[in-house]
Amino acid sequence: SNLLEAYGSRLLPLARDAFLSLSPIIVVYILFQIFAFKQRRRRVLDISRGLFLTLLGLIIFLLGVNGGFMAVGTQLGIQLAAMESHVPVLLVALFLGLATVLAEPAVIVLSHQVEEVTGGFVKRTLVLIFLSIAVGLSIFMSAVRILVPDLQLWMYLLPGFGLAVILGFLVPELFVGIAFDAGGVASGPMTATFSLAFVQGIAAQVPTADLVADGFGMIAIVAMMPIIAIELLGALYQLKTGKLYKTNYPSRGQ
Repeated sequence: SNLLEAYGSRLLPLARDAFLSLSPIIVVYILFQIFAFKQRRRRVLDISRGLFLTLLGLIIFLLGVNGGFMAVGTQLGIQLAAMESHVPVLLVALFLGLATVLAEPAVIVLSHQVEEVTGGFVKRTLVLIFLSIAVGLSIFMSAVRILVPDLQLWMYLLPGFGLAVILGFLVPELFVGIAFDAGGVASGPMTATFSLAFVQGIAAQVPTADLVADGFGMIAIVAMMPIIAIELLGALYQLKTGKLYKTNYPSRGQ
């Protein structure tokens, strides 16, 4: 009964939110189907089934997040930050980032697309490794910022994005596009729910931290670090091959 209470009251509002999120895609598809696509009935049924499963998945995910997923992250952050030593909370922050990004659906899709589009030139495994390290460091840096009172968010973002821009002029053009896309997908639903709640739990427990000022900003760091990581991967590829991107893809250099 407690389980039904926890989830039952949230089901309808969350189902409505999930439907509203998908409704623009549904409307656009219906309009294009009527006036342009004119796909066969079987194809329409396949797409409708896919949309229904997407809607169902969104509802289940939102139920899990609101029913306790975020609360677990917050409590984990509070309990670890309450320890005398800061080593456990920093280690968990690092490993949490390493693991959560691998559960991001968009990251998995992006890594497959990168390998497919480049014809295997850029291996998805390497992309996942670099993204995992980047997000791990991001959450680690966020925890350090909370534990060190004088460390401000801009001290990460200003040099970080500055480095990303500089690297953008030095690495192959292919990796610049992948890098900025990776920054967007890495800060997905897993990071925005569990990891953010974990960081806010740390901020709530540390006496010198401000929950409002220090509990946020992690997503910005998570969006920044994968850009730098993938651009560094591009630099390594450039050193390994000994060729510029224009040599490998001459059509882009014309």
